[in-house]
Amino acid sequence: MTLTELKYIVAVAREKHFGHAAEACFVAQPTLSVAIKKLEDELGVVIFERGGTEISMTPLGSQIVAQAERVLEQTAAIKEIAKQNKDPLAGPLRLGVIYTIAPYLLPPLVKTMIERVPQMPLVLQENFTTRLIELLRQGELDAAIMALPFADQGLVVQPLYDEPFVVALPKQHPWADRSTIRAEDLKSETMLLLGNGHCFRDQVLEVCPEMSRFSTSGDGIARTFEGSSLETIRHMVASGIGITVLPKASVPEVQARDGMLRYVPFSSPSPSRRVVIAWRKSFTRRPAIDAIRDAVLSCDLNGVTMLREEEVVAA
Repeated sequence: MTLTELKYIVAVAREKHFGHAAEACFVAQPTLSVAIKKLEDELGVVIFERGGTEISMTPLGSQIVAQAERVLEQTAAIKEIAKQNKDPLAGPLRLGVIYTIAPYLLPPLVKTMIERVPQMPLVLQENFTTRLIELLRQGELDAAIMALPFADQGLVVQPLYDEPFVVALPKQHPWADRSTIRAEDLKSETMLLLGNGHCFRDQVLEVCPEMSRFSTSGDGIARTFEGSSLETIRHMVASGIGITVLPKASVPEVQARDGMLRYVPFSSPSPSRRVVIAWRKSFTRRPAIDAIRDAVLSCDLNGVTMLREEEVVAA
C-alpha cells in the first residue's frame, strides 16, 4: 500500500470517474486503474463498483476512502512539522479562493504580499467552496478564503471581513435613481443568478427565496437566468435582460454617470456575507496565516467592513 494509491482512490471517490480522476492526478488512466486494482487485491476487498456511466463506492470502500483522506491529511501534517524549525514565512503558500472573491481581492492582496513578504509567494487556486475544503483536508492547499456558512470538521476559521450586497441595474431601469431597494421588491423582477455550485448563488436565494422557483412571465420568458461568473452576469444586466445582486467588493469605486449600470444598496438591514480564512488544525505555519490575514485587512475593498478582532473558531 502506498500514499500514491491512497491519493488515487480519494480522487476516484471525488470525481466518480476513473478518467477524470486520472486527469486530476496528472497520470494516465491505465496507470491509475492498475494501481487501484493492485490496492484492492492487496486488501482483498472491492472499493469501487464498476459499471454504468458513474463509479460508486461499496460500503466498505467508503470507510477505506474516509481513512485514506485522514492518512493523507496526517502525511501533510508530518511535512509541516518538519518545517517547524525553518522560517514559516519562507517558501510558497498554497492559497485557495472562491470564484466570487478572487477577482476582487487577489489584485490588492498579491501586491501587498509582494511588498511585505516577498519570500513567501502565493500558489493560487480559484474553485468552489466544496472543492477547496476537499483540497484543504487532503493537504493540497494550506489555506482558503471562503464565505460562511460551510460545514467541515478539522478546520480552523478566522474572520476577515463582512461584505454587504448591492443591487445592479441597467441605467435605464426605473429603480436606477433610488437611494435603496428593499429585498422583497426583487421578487417582481427578472433576476440573473450564478449557476449551481456557487455559494454566492445560495446566499442571494436567501435574500429572495422566490427566485429559486423559476416562475414564467406571461410572454413565456423565464423570470430567472443563470450566468457562469459575476462579470458575465454584469454584462447581461447592462444589456437589459434583468437585474442582479452583487457583493460590494465587485462594484467599481466610482460609478460613472454615463456607465451602463447603476448600483443601489439594500434597505437596512442590508444582506451580507462573512468572508473568512480557513486552514487545517494540523497546519503549523501560523505566522504565514497571520501574514495573509494582515494583508487582507490592509486591502481597500470598496466599503467592506474589515474584522480586526482575533477571533478564531474551530469548525
